[in-house]
Amino acid sequence: MVLYTSPFPNSFLSVLHSFSWGLIFPCYWFADRLVASFVPTTYEKRQRADDPCYFQALCIIITTPIYLALLVASLPFALIGFLLWSPLQSARRPYIYSRLKDRNQANGATLLTEWKATGNGKSFCFGSANVCLLPDSLARFNNVFNTQARAREIGRRIRNGASRPQIKIYIDSPTNTSISAASFSSLVSPQSGDSNNRAVNVSIKRTSSLEYKGDNSGSSNSEDSKDVKHGEDLNEGEDNNTCIVRINGEDNGHVSDPEVDAISAQANPSGPAEHSLEGERESTKGQVPNHKQKEGDSGSLDSYAASRESLVKVRIGDGTVDQSSINNKLLYKASVMKKTSVRKKKHMDEIFDHEISAFFPANLDFLCLQEVFDKRAAEKLKQQLHHYFEYILYDVGVYGCHGCCSFKFVNSGLLFASRYPVMDAAYHCYPNGKGTDSLASKGALFLKVQVGSTPQDQRIVGYISCTHLQALAGDTTVRCEQLDLLQDWLADFRKSTSSSSTANPEELVAFDVICGDLNFDNCSSEDKLEQQHSLFTRYKDPCRLGPGEEKPWAIGTLLDPEGLYEEEVCTPDNLQKVLENEEGRKGYLVYPTSKNHSSSQKGRKASLKGNGRRIDYMLYTEEGIYLEWKVEVEEFNFITQLAGLTDHLPVAMRLMVSTGEEDS
Repeated sequence: MVLYTSPFPNSFLSVLHSFSWGLIFPCYWFADRLVASFVPTTYEKRQRADDPCYFQALCIIITTPIYLALLVASLPFALIGFLLWSPLQSARRPYIYSRLKDRNQANGATLLTEWKATGNGKSFCFGSANVCLLPDSLARFNNVFNTQARAREIGRRIRNGASRPQIKIYIDSPTNTSISAASFSSLVSPQSGDSNNRAVNVSIKRTSSLEYKGDNSGSSNSEDSKDVKHGEDLNEGEDNNTCIVRINGEDNGHVSDPEVDAISAQANPSGPAEHSLEGERESTKGQVPNHKQKEGDSGSLDSYAASRESLVKVRIGDGTVDQSSINNKLLYKASVMKKTSVRKKKHMDEIFDHEISAFFPANLDFLCLQEVFDKRAAEKLKQQLHHYFEYILYDVGVYGCHGCCSFKFVNSGLLFASRYPVMDAAYHCYPNGKGTDSLASKGALFLKVQVGSTPQDQRIVGYISCTHLQALAGDTTVRCEQLDLLQDWLADFRKSTSSSSTANPEELVAFDVICGDLNFDNCSSEDKLEQQHSLFTRYKDPCRLGPGEEKPWAIGTLLDPEGLYEEEVCTPDNLQKVLENEEGRKGYLVYPTSKNHSSSQKGRKASLKGNGRRIDYMLYTEEGIYLEWKVEVEEFNFITQLAGLTDHLPVAMRLMVSTGEEDS
């Protein structure tokens, strides 16, 4: 299947489309600014609190006639442009596929090695987020603004979080698991291009940092060499920027929470200087004002340091080296989340790690975004994501009249980014959208990616589906119909793109994942039909016990727009701390409405049940996977790194595909 790298089949239509949009854009921009001037956000209200009342009124009185006059003057040109633009949409392709030509510019792409399905298996990390990149006037109804600057900042934060090498910590003691056996939320800053895995024996002491020897040390004993070799064999399926730390420390490797606090408090401030990724020194002019760096904002643009309250700083570096090798060795500043032990004590029955993280997971392989409606914002977001992801599909959807669908003014808002090659892609528009949702071409994007090959030259592939369902409350029937269509379309896509037979499989399917904003939760009584949909019998939800019953650690992903800029939650670290507290999160998450709703704030908080409305989902299935392989969730994260940039919490899931083969 040919992937579409341009929206139109020939350059003439592309030029004509650009010309027609050039006639429309001035009218669109003036209308957007006019409406935006009447819809201030809570941040802007707070900034203007000290201004005289007449000042704001005077600004509106002056700017409104100007915008109106320019809007009226641009209307004739916009009408001509619309008459040209509308019929062109019948020839428009449903997405634009962008592949980075220079792989050296993609930090994520250069770290990949092809999986050969040898060893114990390989993990894949998936992320999903609703980023609310609407035209500025519409975004303000969700209490966010400056769409263009937010798009750039969202892309930077995602790639900064994902490009951190992954730290795995193994405990040799069979009786102690107080440190996570596989900590994927570690924060590491790479300082060179070395791509070898590391397996290191260390002893944990009450010091400000842990010293490790890297590969460039002048000498290493045979035991260390064996450990390194064993670590490389054990993790054949892992990315090359994985750092493996093997602990056989004092006190059986146990570090209690007070000890971790002491280590954090004594962290050496004079460590090696942090190096930012390419592009980090770009001008911040035009960025959203509330995104300035603050103390403890570990998820902000230029920060690679995690908060002292939640992270233990680790350095990898020292050793006897000659001067010529100093510039080539890796100096890692890693972080181990101290709350992992607390979390596991609370939920001992859970078989995988789960946490509220201030960062996107390291080695993020696939990213699905929703509500990337604004075209200019999509371009800015794509440019930032291309620093990490080599393959991106954006501007997904249809415009104008298509089949039985109503007229579509904006696209689907879906965007997909991948570190692995995309083999096939297909998009379908939901034909039953209602209300304002019918103006957007909401639908589903289906993708087939190649993640490796076997020694017998069989391709190893995976399927990913990204979707965004009807948003309006009460449209339960519409959403159920869309879920039916989603399953049917996915089955057709898998059938049409499969080149395998049972007798002679040319492809081995490693995973099948669905992610997106489904606009219903697993707690509200109004969403019972969706909760019991057949989709959840075929696909597993890691956060759900059953219809209407969530796992105790799962939290809502829909933030209360009115509280986005509060000091307590406006930075990734602060939002993480608030959400980890059951009482704290009640003031900043949207909860299912209660029939016994109290009018007072105190009564409202007392009546809230559960952990908020979780409407952003990540589902996986074991059906249709290669029979000899097993798929399990290795980690699930709720992410706060986009605090102040969107009204949704991103989610991430890491799947382990186990082949069952033993290392030789």
